Amino acid sequence: MKRRLLIGLLTYLALIAVAWSALTPILWSVSASLKSEGEMTDVAPLPAHPQWSNYREAFDVIPLGRMLLNTVLYAACVTAGQVFFCSLAGYAFARLRFPGREFLFVGYLATLMVPLTVTVIPQFLLMRAFGWMDTPWSMIVPGLFGSAFGTYLMRQFFRTLPIELEEAATLDGCTPWQIYWRVLLPHTKPAVMVLAVLTWITVWNDFLWPLIMIQRNTYATATLGLIRLQGQYTTNWPLLMAAATVILLPLLLIYAIAQRAFVRGIALSGLGGR
Repeated sequence: MKRRLLIGLLTYLALIAVAWSALTPILWSVSASLKSEGEMTDVAPLPAHPQWSNYREAFDVIPLGRMLLNTVLYAACVTAGQVFFCSLAGYAFARLRFPGREFLFVGYLATLMVPLTVTVIPQFLLMRAFGWMDTPWSMIVPGLFGSAFGTYLMRQFFRTLPIELEEAATLDGCTPWQIYWRVLLPHTKPAVMVLAVLTWITVWNDFLWPLIMIQRNTYATATLGLIRLQGQYTTNWPLLMAAATVILLPLLLIYAIAQRAFVRGIALSGLGGR
């Protein structure tokens, strides 16, 4: 009994240490966003006189509201496309029989080993050829038609569904599309939630691609706003931390809402180490 209590105590202490390590940067950002410029070098964890005006000033210095709306639009479009096309491809690889299926899937999965920097230049040339430079299309179209990771995730989940569902639907006269859309897809909500949350976070935090594609603030994302708050020689760090906190809040809200479905989807899809 004592050994079990000791192991439990050590486990909780380790979890508390990990959680504190993850939360400390967030708490520091919130505290720094309420400080004045003179207090940024102060080691005190809390500001003496909270400067709530930093948040209002951050929206005044740059069009942060417009940038947040742009990011929401890009993330929503890319997430919807990823969920639809990845689930469609995952269903095909998991349920349909066709020549070269396994070879094609392994080849598609191998693209995960290609670094992002290798594909940036070809994608840039394509966007320039299409005339989509500095337009919303350059932010939406490249990530709209699925990904290898999303396809793998959905394939793994489709393979966990009982074959009897598909057989019963076939006996009722359903086509492969009807089996996918009406029978199997409604059972994949946990995996869909995982894919949607991960895709949203990826698009929301993306910096390299918007930096290359977008020049005007009209189409800029929130991450570009953080860069444009930095001056060449000096930076108003409280304003920068205020903007960073505002950008972080939607992600925390999304994860708080989707936490249970997210964890369940990770466990059921086989990505949790089981």
